[in-house]
Amino acid sequence: MTMQKEITVVLYGCHLTNNEWSPDVDFGTIDKFVDKLSSDLSTLGITVSYREELDTVLEVKGYGDMLNLIRLRSPKDSIGNLCLGHIIGQSDNCDFFEDIRRGVSRIAFAPEMIEPEGSNKVVCHNCGCGC
Repeated sequence: MTMQKEITVVLYGCHLTNNEWSPDVDFGTIDKFVDKLSSDLSTLGITVSYREELDTVLEVKGYGDMLNLIRLRSPKDSIGNLCLGHIIGQSDNCDFFEDIRRGVSRIAFAPEMIEPEGSNKVVCHNCGCGC
């Protein structure tokens, strides 16, 4: 029997610093979204879980910074703690839940397409992930 792939979606805390912008996201529904995502992928041997690490607080000025709030982890793929922006690059539609789904799907089905940690690819906003 093959080992099940486990992907963890982690939410960091945020400090909004742009008075002219606010996220159009109900952060309280991320856990339900991840549960549904896990249910959808479970038949493929993929478990997706959710956790909050709100003690780690990042500055958020706009949507691009929001991608840094979500960290994805997949030990089987040697993905320790990459921000969503590192995994998907720029958001196509600025749809937070769609972007989480894209990131999880990338890890689930094409982890080889993700730049390794510490690469010189710059896709995020000084979130500290190393990209």
